[in-house]
Amino acid sequence: MRSHPDRVFGLIAVLVAVFLLLPIFVIIPLSFNPEPYFSFTRKMILLDPQGWSLRWYREVAESAQWRMALRNSVTIAAIVTPAATVLGTCAAMGLRRLSGRQRTAVALVISSPLIIPVIIVATGTYLFFAELGLTQSLVGIVLAHIVLASPFVVVTVSSTLKAFDARLLQAAATLGACPIRAFIRVTLPLMSQGILAGALFAFATSFDEAVVTLFLAGYDQRTIPLQMWSGVRDQLSPAVLVVASLLVLTMSGVVALAKIVERLLFQQRKA
Repeated sequence: MRSHPDRVFGLIAVLVAVFLLLPIFVIIPLSFNPEPYFSFTRKMILLDPQGWSLRWYREVAESAQWRMALRNSVTIAAIVTPAATVLGTCAAMGLRRLSGRQRTAVALVISSPLIIPVIIVATGTYLFFAELGLTQSLVGIVLAHIVLASPFVVVTVSSTLKAFDARLLQAAATLGACPIRAFIRVTLPLMSQGILAGALFAFATSFDEAVVTLFLAGYDQRTIPLQMWSGVRDQLSPAVLVVASLLVLTMSGVVALAKIVERLLFQQRKA
């Protein structure tokens, strides 16, 4: 039996979760509004079937601008996620080999994109990339997103490595494993949860980034967040609600998939 304080704290946790998630998930029913404004109609509140429509879903599916934005976002995220994951993992392993003061200094530099206001990062990135001719190009956006996403991987992998026992590598070497084989068979499985979490953060950071992309992207490099910003600023189209709903469901699915993979990895490692 759970004690009374445990029930109280559990109820508080549920209420906080509802408070945080309700504003996010309320956009899903709003995306079925047949009218061109952001509010529930009387028919929707009364659950009248005629008050619900797929009008804005069809508009998004038929829009060349939304298709281009989706293609750009998926392309950029598909490149940034593995690149940031590899770089962040290597950086975390390198930090582990540094002394205390060196590790603190280097970690502070690596995590600076997480600390410095994003508008300052965007301005500095634009001025630097303008000199290199990388503005209004997917290459420039990819490089900028890698810089923003890699620190998340460093943080998650570093947290995993704190519990890593270096004597396991010595044992592997004693049994005849070369450094590469020891890394694949010993280090990598123990870091897998941190790497998976870092890759998830890298994907979400790249797919959701708007400010830096706004500075670097031209019309042909417009991503989903920029297209949503344009939809809200220029014409206040409810199509934005459709895309936001799809993003919420997609990210929820990605998180659920990551949890399943993490559980499978944990069970495999435990076995």
